[in-house]
Amino acid sequence: MSRPIAAWALAGTLTLAGLAHFAVPGFFDAIVPPWLPGTARTCTYLSGVAELAVAGLVAVPRTRRLGGLAAAALFVTVFPANIQMALDAEGTAERVIAYGRLPFQVPLVLWGLGVYRAAKPNPEP
Repeated sequence: MSRPIAAWALAGTLTLAGLAHFAVPGFFDAIVPPWLPGTARTCTYLSGVAELAVAGLVAVPRTRRLGGLAAAALFVTVFPANIQMALDAEGTAERVIAYGRLPFQVPLVLWGLGVYRAAKPNPEP
């Protein structure tokens, strides 16, 4: 995947994920770890805003390096919600899916780092 395409694909993925937090917040509320401060809905909305903000950083060439790094950090930060989803899974199929998706967080982190590394340090305005 070419550098600009990888960045645009990451920005698009983050945008869709961020919007999903507002379209179907109940899904995300259910996977918020109980030890986090505040309400699950607040965490859902804050993570949605964070995903949209990072998408914006990745989409703009001038802020793409920062956005790639922020995306990698975001993917690490939301990992506890994925673990919570796996812990709360009911039934064999749901458990297999929930635990099976945990390793996919690694390629997402690497994707963000790849965008960071590929972006020019000081692109033209």
